Amino acid sequence: MSHLFDRITEFIFVETTVLPADVILIPGSNHPPLMEKAASLYNQGLAPYILPSGGYKDHVGMKEYEYLRRLGLENGVPQEAILKENQPQHTLENATLSLRVLNKENINSKKVIIVCKAAHSCRALLSYQSVFPKEAKFFVSPVVDRYGITKENWAQSERGIKRIMTEVKKVETYFGQQVPNLINIYEEKNNEHTKFS
Repeated sequence: MSHLFDRITEFIFVETTVLPADVILIPGSNHPPLMEKAASLYNQGLAPYILPSGGYKDHVGMKEYEYLRRLGLENGVPQEAILKENQPQHTLENATLSLRVLNKENINSKKVIIVCKAAHSCRALLSYQSVFPKEAKFFVSPVVDRYGITKENWAQSERGIKRIMTEVKKVETYFGQQVPNLINIYEEKNNEHTKFS
């Protein structure tokens, strides 16, 4: 059996192969590497749009969307490729309101790249999965946060341990009551896969 450290690491830190998608999504933040990574993926031709999402935050002094949009323009993303969502205050709202924007703009959401902080990747993925169509496929491309917390070193500092255990608690807060519904979605996906395999 894996060590407890390994179990928590596998749960919280999500990273996948990134393939061409319909859109790149960024949950709200003022962490420059998020848009830098998204712009790099855009410039490689992996998606035609970037949708940064985030409302006003005192510590940013502006809407997170505006902060990320400005960075996108500075990193070579054309204005018309950056979609607008500037209201959310937390990750579930990032997901819900981003989907609303995509639907309004008639942009497909069957293949989605999520660019998020590494320590936020589990909660970000679960948030988008919980509101997007069940057939949507997600690719997760994380960046290291400003504290340098990674899956390799999080348990080596008090800050890292506090950050990751807070994420564990937030996942429970966000999704504890949704587990029966998430299980149903998981079983439906498995049944569809079995039917066509």
